[in-house]
Parts: sequence; C-alpha cells; structure tokens
Amino acid sequence: MAEIPLDRKTPAGALQTVDRALLVLLAFERTRPDWGVTEVAAEFGWDTSVAQRLLSTLAGRGFLVSDPATRRYRIGPAVLRLGRLWERSGSLELLAGPVLEELRAATGDTVLFCLPDNFHMRCVAAVEGEEGPLRYYPLVGELYPAHAGATSKSYFAFLPDEQRRLLFRDRPVARFTDRTVTEPDELEREFLQVRAQGYAWTVGEYDAGIGTVAVPVFLGREPYGSLSLGAAKERFPDGPEDRLDALRRAARLLEQRLTQPPQRPRRMRTPRTT
Repeated sequence: MAEIPLDRKTPAGALQTVDRALLVLLAFERTRPDWGVTEVAAEFGWDTSVAQRLLSTLAGRGFLVSDPATRRYRIGPAVLRLGRLWERSGSLELLAGPVLEELRAATGDTVLFCLPDNFHMRCVAAVEGEEGPLRYYPLVGELYPAHAGATSKSYFAFLPDEQRRLLFRDRPVARFTDRTVTEPDELEREFLQVRAQGYAWTVGEYDAGIGTVAVPVFLGREPYGSLSLGAAKERFPDGPEDRLDALRRAARLLEQRLTQPPQRPRRMRTPRTT
C-alpha cells in the first residue's frame, strides 16, 4: 500500500466517486508501481465492479495505462503532465513559503528549498538571510551541481546506491573551489556518510566562504528534494549542530504540507436571530 498514510474516509461534502479515484492514484508508489482490479477492490474494501470502473475511467483520461497482457494498471502520462505543471505553477512556493520564513526567523540564515533537475538541484523557493543576499541575482532558479555542496549532497545521498553510481559513473565534474570533491570514490564515501548521519555539511565547496547545512525532504520513503541553510562560514563557528533541530523540524513540516496541504478553514455560519 502507499507509504504516505492515507485518510480513506471521504470528507464531508466531497463526492465519493471522485475521492475514491484520487485514493487509487495515491496508492501508486515506486515500491508498488502497478495494481490489478481485484487488488484495488480488496485493498479499499470495494466491489470488484466499482474498482474496475474507477480504473477504466482513470485509464480513459490518461491517468493510468493498462497492460493488455497482465491487465494491470500503471501511472499514465496525464500524471506526468500535471507533475511538471505543479513544480512550475507557483503552488509549491505557496506551500513552502511559510516553512522557509519560520526557519529563517529561527536561524537568521538564508533558506533554500531545492528539487532535482537532471545532474543538478534547482532552487524552487528561497528566503534571504538577515545579513543580506548571498548573491546579486535571484536564488530561485539557480542550479546547484550534484557533486558540490550540501544542498545537492543531502538529496543524492539518499538515492538507491546503484542509481546514484550510474549518475556519477564516467561523468566529468567541474571543480568550483579548492574544496570541491571531484574524485568518484571519495564522493561516494561522502554520500554514504551523509546518509548515515542524516544531513550534509560543507564549507566553500561551491561558493567560496559559504557554509551550508542541508537535510533531505521526503515524500513517504522517497527522497524528493532538499532543505538547506546557507551563510558566511563565520556564522558557523561551531559547525552546524546548533541548527540541526530547527532544520529537521522544518523539513518534517514541509513534508507534511506537501502530502497533506493545509485546508482553508470553513466559514462559520452566523446563527439567525428571531
């Protein structure tokens, strides 16, 4: 079943059929990429005919595809289209913004939320630190190389080992400062250390004189992006330890907002007077 807990009770006022269709889509995960009709029916306690109609309808609109040989369903191209639109629609910034603002208030550092983009991490939301901008151009849209800096290492460290090795194998990597690691075996050792300790900490690997501490952001058990704090290295006289609790809390809150977005509170009806 899906690794992100699902509330299977249809919310009051919601259309049951639509809610059921969305539950089916949310049941697909990397560890469970396909479903059959009888499995869906058993999983949710529905009649087989209901499960069949839901799956067929979703396939008809491109949200699922059916394998004619096995009669099992997988995620379809319509989901990919919506996923690409979602990351560039501004909705992500709306959900992440309050978390980033709160983290900046707690630490005073620049806060970055980044998502993978091929062999880079792309900044999708940022809040400048109290000492001013780290750069003289917008941080949002910046691409950070996969091998340099905590922002990237905190994400790539949590990919499956073979997937990460394929990304880095026989690929030339640039040296940005004298601290940039470019040797593949040393990079792999660093990734394993980051995964073991749960965070990445670098000084001057990508930007000279800048310290960065970052943690992964997960959706379920899948690494989705990274949340990082950056500032002049002088702001980290004792390393990153005094920021880790706040950074980890913010990452968990961000994961919660991404999987269960906050709902607009209902307006209270004013009681009639007689």
